[in-house]
Amino acid sequence: MRFIIENLSTNPATALRRAGYQYQHKTDQGEMSFVNPLARAGYPRFHMYVKLDGRDLHVSFHLDQKKHTYGDNTRHHGEYEESPALDQEAQRIKSIVK
Repeated sequence: MRFIIENLSTNPATALRRAGYQYQHKTDQGEMSFVNPLARAGYPRFHMYVKLDGRDLHVSFHLDQKKHTYGDNTRHHGEYEESPALDQEAQRIKSIVK
């Protein structure tokens, strides 16, 4: 799921920390990765990539249901679009960060 938070008044890490997200790392594409674990074990968790464009924060996030499965094929167990959980979390983030 993608959305934009316009006219961000603080830096992304501070704004997203208020919403319960933890900074992970910066990607090779220049995006910042943040997670919000929903359980003590770390999964499920909301996982987002953000990029600042001027004062607008471009957010792309999904819900990781469990850890990646590795082997011959990498599998990712998550929800990306059209999910009530993602819609609700997007509204929560927007209300805290704005």
